[in-house]
Amino acid sequence: MGCMKAVGAIVLAASVATAVPYVSAQNVDAAMLKNPPKDSWPGFHGDYSGRRHSALTQITPANVNAITVKWAFQTQLNGALKATPILVDGILYFTMPDNIWAIDARSGHQLWRYTAPPNKAFHIGQRGVSVYKDKLYYMSSDAHLLALDAKKGTVLWDKVVADSGKGQWATMSPLIVGNHVLVGASGDFDNLQGFLRAIDPETGETQWNWFATQPVGTPKMTTGGNIWMTGTYDPEQNLVFFGTGNPTPVLNGKVRLGDNLYTCSIVAINPDTGKLAWAFQPSPHDTHDWDASEVPVLVDGMFEGKPRKMLMQASRNGYFFVVDRTTGKSLLTTNFGPVNWTLGIDKEGRPIPNPAKEPAPDGRLIAPDEGGMTNYRSPSFDPKTGLFIVSASPSYSLYFSKPADGAYGWAGADYGLWSVGVLEAIDYKTGKVRWSHDLGQRAGSGVLTTDSGLTFSGDSAGNFLALDTATGKTLWHAGSGSQIASTPITYELDGHQVVLLSGGGVLYAWGLPDRAVAAATVNKTASK
Repeated sequence: MGCMKAVGAIVLAASVATAVPYVSAQNVDAAMLKNPPKDSWPGFHGDYSGRRHSALTQITPANVNAITVKWAFQTQLNGALKATPILVDGILYFTMPDNIWAIDARSGHQLWRYTAPPNKAFHIGQRGVSVYKDKLYYMSSDAHLLALDAKKGTVLWDKVVADSGKGQWATMSPLIVGNHVLVGASGDFDNLQGFLRAIDPETGETQWNWFATQPVGTPKMTTGGNIWMTGTYDPEQNLVFFGTGNPTPVLNGKVRLGDNLYTCSIVAINPDTGKLAWAFQPSPHDTHDWDASEVPVLVDGMFEGKPRKMLMQASRNGYFFVVDRTTGKSLLTTNFGPVNWTLGIDKEGRPIPNPAKEPAPDGRLIAPDEGGMTNYRSPSFDPKTGLFIVSASPSYSLYFSKPADGAYGWAGADYGLWSVGVLEAIDYKTGKVRWSHDLGQRAGSGVLTTDSGLTFSGDSAGNFLALDTATGKTLWHAGSGSQIASTPITYELDGHQVVLLSGGGVLYAWGLPDRAVAAATVNKTASK
């Protein structure tokens, strides 16, 4: 689009901005994290629910084609931003591996930057920081939790969460609940015990640990169940919800019989005690590296004529789940793309693995592939339409086992055959796909919806997209020229709604021209 021509100059101006010695920082508390004001995005998901839905309505289906770049910020690093920026007090904080930036949300000018010491951990990506009171909390690639002064970017304390030398690293943005900083570590190597840990936000001391698997060395027990992604929280139930990763060895299930609880599970945990309230397992005895780490989205609404407190997950294994989040009992299980690895659904709503579809020396055709029907890409839930919108990837793969490799390591391989990328809108009451939108190949962008009826995302070619939420029709697009691997956010400052998108290592702030803002304000006033 024509407006992209000016981005180069804007990026340069932002990237050479000088640091300032002091930045104000809002005293972020539990009330703000539960109900963020329109000028803030204080947590990874925006609020605690994971719905990624905004009440802002200035940018609408009628005027979205008029939005232009307000500013852009160039990180000058290779790779793609995977972090969700957080916004408090007019300051945006975001990350790439080993780096944190604070920039002015009105201009895109850099205020400070923190660069971590070099480490040998696996730099798979970084989801962002979290904020509580006047501190930022950051999980480094080598699985340290750092507390930083939000005003200056200086490190206040540094605590080791896991041993990266053993193959556990960190990708998640911490979840702040009350006086608890909730973190975990990721990884796929054998003999690692997955865990969720609560840490004191002032001192960095451990408050409790919850473990997904038994201690390493326990006879006839599996390992794994690592925590990759930020969970969600229900203040009324006082429960946090996290998805856990795959069991290990990853593809060799013969040495770990049974369901392998609590790997590939959605778990509900009391944040004050670390006690498990309930668990639901999307992939019992996983042998395809599918995890259940995808965002557990919290929705209150009607289901089969009754008001329900629900948890929804579009899982990597190809199934969409609706669960009663007060009990963990299944309400709905259905696939949202090609799935051929099960014998059906059991009475608890869990897929039943087909033993004939486990990896074998002569190969097995499996749908979906190892990348999954979806993955880390955040979905969104639009309460007006009842649509759960997710970036999906229908796919097929050949899985092989390698018994000669023994019980350790991956003990197998996955070879992708075919995949596509689509944005799917799932009706949560039926599980039916209401509409789908072609994204080319598997795309990396998450999804944002707004009350005005817009869905923002990105495709595999690096195009930013705005769609009509009700129909999936394209209303606007602009090329970023780079891979899109993060999820859009939106906020309103000084009466102007901004949609923040990233492509490659660049953040772009989009908004309406002043005349369009004035027209939108007049129209909104007239409609009251």
